[in-house]
Amino acid sequence: MDALIADAAARIAARAPRDLEALVGVSTPSGDLAAAEEATSIAAALAPDDAAVERVPCSSAGHADDLVLRLHGTGTRRLLLLGHLDTVVAHEHHRTLTRDGDKLLGSGTVDMKGGVVLALGVLRALAAPERRRTFAEAALLLVHDEEWRVGRFRHVERFAGFDACLCFEGGQLAPDGSDAVIVKRKAAGTLRVLAHGRSAHSGSSPDQGRNALLALAAAAQAVAARHDPRGERRLTVVPTILRSGDAFNVVPASGELFCDLRADSAEAFEPVLEAVPEDVGGVRLEPALLRLWPGMDAREASAGLLASASERLGRPIVGMDRGGASDASHFAESIPLTVDGLGPRGGGAHAPHEFVLETSLRTRAEVALAVADAALGL
Repeated sequence: MDALIADAAARIAARAPRDLEALVGVSTPSGDLAAAEEATSIAAALAPDDAAVERVPCSSAGHADDLVLRLHGTGTRRLLLLGHLDTVVAHEHHRTLTRDGDKLLGSGTVDMKGGVVLALGVLRALAAPERRRTFAEAALLLVHDEEWRVGRFRHVERFAGFDACLCFEGGQLAPDGSDAVIVKRKAAGTLRVLAHGRSAHSGSSPDQGRNALLALAAAAQAVAARHDPRGERRLTVVPTILRSGDAFNVVPASGELFCDLRADSAEAFEPVLEAVPEDVGGVRLEPALLRLWPGMDAREASAGLLASASERLGRPIVGMDRGGASDASHFAESIPLTVDGLGPRGGGAHAPHEFVLETSLRTRAEVALAVADAALGL
């Protein structure tokens, strides 16, 4: 392994549990302004001393401004590091950091405050003189709405023309045990179906109503029939939320259904929308795609980068695919050299038992540094 990588990774790993404890100590569900500001202050405090701190408008209205930390060097290349500080965990269910053997448990540890800690460590490593001569600019973007956003991602234009984007979602191993990174992701969409029926007393005149709940159940069955994970486009269609009815003795007149869609390309979602019937039992159904995240395929563009990084690391780094959505996919359209999954290994994302493996903090820091150095041509 390159001595520069080994030394920097050891320093990152030595302080990572403490840094992670500080970030996980703040409960940061998407949309909480005070929590986002507190987490932003912690992240800025963990940055290199001379990093320029910039706050930029979040892509989602009502959210705290996102954080950009910038380093300037004497080289020519520009590198973007990427992460998010928000979680899906409500305050009442938040868990601060605890230990269980090699596991560091806590809300948001793997998705993705552990990755943020490593990204900050890589940024500190890039502040060293020997690395500054390889880049004109190295930036770390931390957003507050990755788990919640349904609208446009507004940062793509700001970083257009950067040479590489490295995202620090949770890491993994290849089937042979090698370190893996993510170079391919599915497109992701959120389908909402609104139902417009008619209420009636469910005891005295049920047939005078038009039951929105039953219509939405039929819609859920219709779209779920499009589920085809082994098909050409690897389409998954999963109904996830159904809301309808306000009283136990009233035919529900309205409601909404949500479905999670994933496929190799967003074009696969159109037949799913078309599968929603216009009318079921006199209930009008109104489908719409609320959230659409592009797919990502950097396999070809990243092949040379991963080969170079593997040589620096002294062990192979394997490019793999993952179904979950990530902000890396937005940047991959304008920054072809985009690599994701550079965070620590762990599990239980979005669940009470979420964790990262402490031993992976050093190995994944090594991977991230090797990929960053390769991207900068060090």
